[in-house]
Amino acid sequence: MQIQTPLLDRSTRFGAGAAALAVVLWALVPLLVTAAGAVPPLRLSALVLLAGALATLPMAHRHRHDAAPLPRTQGVVIYGGVSLLVAGAVGACFASLSLAPAAEAALITYTWPVLFLLASQWLTERRLTPTTLGGAGLAFSGAALLVAPQALAGGLSGAWEGYLLALVAALCWALYSLACQVPGWQLAARMPHLLLVASLITGAASLPLEGVSALPSPAALLALAALGLGPYGIAMLAWDRALKAPHGQRLGNLAHAVPVLATLFLVLAGVAAPDWRLPVAAGLVVWGSLTATR
Repeated sequence: MQIQTPLLDRSTRFGAGAAALAVVLWALVPLLVTAAGAVPPLRLSALVLLAGALATLPMAHRHRHDAAPLPRTQGVVIYGGVSLLVAGAVGACFASLSLAPAAEAALITYTWPVLFLLASQWLTERRLTPTTLGGAGLAFSGAALLVAPQALAGGLSGAWEGYLLALVAALCWALYSLACQVPGWQLAARMPHLLLVASLITGAASLPLEGVSALPSPAALLALAALGLGPYGIAMLAWDRALKAPHGQRLGNLAHAVPVLATLFLVLAGVAAPDWRLPVAAGLVVWGSLTATR
């Protein structure tokens, strides 16, 4: 016991550091998408997912012995359905950030942990507890606080489309998280292939919907490379490592800090103007997420 305790503590600290790194990288997504400039969202998604596929190759190499061969039907579901969820999540998120204010769209997207909890509890228990429903209500009241001015102004605007796409991104991430819980699918070992297929899906959709555009500027290329290598590369590796560490379930609660950090980064960078609604909405989303988790 005296020999194993330091090793356990070191593993816990390493897992906490990995989780914190993933949270910070995910919180940078809205700021990096804004830095990408005029790159169409689907084209940006295709390039970012391609970079993420390359960045997660070490994950596939490390887990190559864990992934058992898949039956044909299951392979179609994973590489077709799960890849489509990833493509929808990333594409809808990037599109929402281009149509609505970045801080508001990001907060709506990051309500996905609450949606995941609602779906997971319903699937396992066939009921929703008052605590989970109360937490979900708090989280969505934070999102509603940001959307309310648009609703009171009346009419459908580009911002409304962005808000709806942010909700679609949240739903896709919640469903993807459910897929990660399916025994035997081993999505971590198949991550590069999933991201590559998702890149092909968004790239194919980009051609008819967005047409042919000029090559991205050097600054935009740097931003999309950072997106692929960071939030959709290193962060996914780090999060996988964190959840496998001792007390991994507790470390998972760090994900609730993402909307707060994302809002803070946008305000500090001058992309979002300081507004009393932003910290209040972020606090409600985090409070609601923690309440639902409890």
